[in-house]
Amino acid sequence: MEEARIDKWLWAARVFKTRSIAADAIKNGRVTIGGQNVKPSRMVKVGDVVDVKKPPIVYSFKILKTIEQRVGAKVIPEVYENVTAPEQYELLEMSRISGFVDRARGTGRPTKKDRRSLENFLEDF
Repeated sequence: MEEARIDKWLWAARVFKTRSIAADAIKNGRVTIGGQNVKPSRMVKVGDVVDVKKPPIVYSFKILKTIEQRVGAKVIPEVYENVTAPEQYELLEMSRISGFVDRARGTGRPTKKDRRSLENFLEDF
């Protein structure tokens, strides 16, 4: 198989849990190839680099094999290569660390775990 639909490939490569979620992400502009938004029916080929925005970071995958049938997790390294920039993972870690500080208005009181995390954080200073 030389080409595959982008929505099927994202589902088969386990980037998204379902094909409909993959199609929704594509329609909402969170998936790009070469910096351009695509449609779910866009055909991808080996060597394409697909960027997937999953806030707060943008993942980049280089296609090594075009598939349309879902495969086991052990086969994934043969399907794509993760070429996401290290800065993106640093951004993910920073948002994970500061997650309890940016509480959305109206979400209620902090949980016991949130309170302890906040106290531990403040003890360092």
